[in-house]
Amino acid sequence: MSSNASSSLLQRYMNGNIVLQIIIGLTCGIVLAVLAPEAARAAGLLGEIFVKALKAIAPLLVFILVMASIANHRKSQQTHIKPVLMLYLVGTLVASTTAVIFSFLFPTELSLVSAQVSQKAPEGVGEVLNTLLFNMVDNPVNALTSANYIGLLTWAVGLGFGLRHGSQTTKNVLQNMADSVTFVVGIVVRMAPIGIFGLVASTVANTGFDALLGYSHLLIVLIGVMLFIALITNPLLVYVTTRQNPYPLVFKCLKESGITAFFTRSSAANIPVNMRLCERLNLDEDTYSVSIPLGATINMGGAAITITVLTLAAVHTLGIPVDFASAILLSLIAAVSACGSSGVAAGSLLLIPLACSLFNIPNDIAMQVVAVGFILGVVQDSAETALNSSTDVLFTAAACRRASK
Repeated sequence: MSSNASSSLLQRYMNGNIVLQIIIGLTCGIVLAVLAPEAARAAGLLGEIFVKALKAIAPLLVFILVMASIANHRKSQQTHIKPVLMLYLVGTLVASTTAVIFSFLFPTELSLVSAQVSQKAPEGVGEVLNTLLFNMVDNPVNALTSANYIGLLTWAVGLGFGLRHGSQTTKNVLQNMADSVTFVVGIVVRMAPIGIFGLVASTVANTGFDALLGYSHLLIVLIGVMLFIALITNPLLVYVTTRQNPYPLVFKCLKESGITAFFTRSSAANIPVNMRLCERLNLDEDTYSVSIPLGATINMGGAAITITVLTLAAVHTLGIPVDFASAILLSLIAAVSACGSSGVAAGSLLLIPLACSLFNIPNDIAMQVVAVGFILGVVQDSAETALNSSTDVLFTAAACRRASK
């Protein structure tokens, strides 16, 4: 193939419809896993490289973009962070409360497993919030290398306000750095179809879905609640905010943010994807440069659903009587804990023992519930991340559109 032909093919790929390319990559990954499992496992390297590249660029993107945005912010400009934060808070509470209602309507009992969970679960809400506070004052260099987004946001905001008093030349350099990182992010994001091809091929080849069949009822409840939030309550919140038909925006966010988040299974890795989507939606950069990384750490509606549903499944399995008021208290604890789960390895699953302690469920039983969660993780964690990440863009866009009316 000539160099001109190769260049033309690459250009067509880079300018093509990325969603269509992702669907093609997804389909090819499944076909390869079915026809040639060994080759599919080897193709997993492509997925690992893609996710690693996203995770590598995301901390730098957040730090520089937030700092540059605040440093270059003019006093006359209005940002819309407060409405976005309110939507994040309300959305998470609605998600956890909806999970309680579904768990009562469709009670689930578990076949507990004895598998060992290597990670240590936090012992209380205080420990979660303590971790959150210490992450805020983490060494900025360590925060950058360890992808501690709470710490990155804290230092980026502080330095950004300090640099507002700097010279215009310094501000221009910051903006040029932000533009350069954004350019690199664009290239990495365009690799999504190839990365998702590798992720899907290796996942289907390695795990299949046989292990999920025994927990199909629980999985249906979990996914059902997440779909209800994504397609009913989130659009309702957007409609109340914008007074416009929310579904075109909802479907765009699910299609262009939710799909990649589903397969990367990382809200942090999906930050660059969400930033690019906000740019294409012509949203206010001063708003989304802060709200998107903030949402990746505190907007955890999917996590609140997982904590609530699995905890109440344990309650039903053990035959523990629970009134609706206690369940609503659980939803509040789940919402608060989910917002602080960014500093906890394995996120929502390791917060289940904390929630189970409200009903005096022994820790060894609670950790068996966590083990069930890990079995379901290939679908549960993917759907949870897709809901969390797509909602970050959805609520940011809603707040910006309301302000522009």
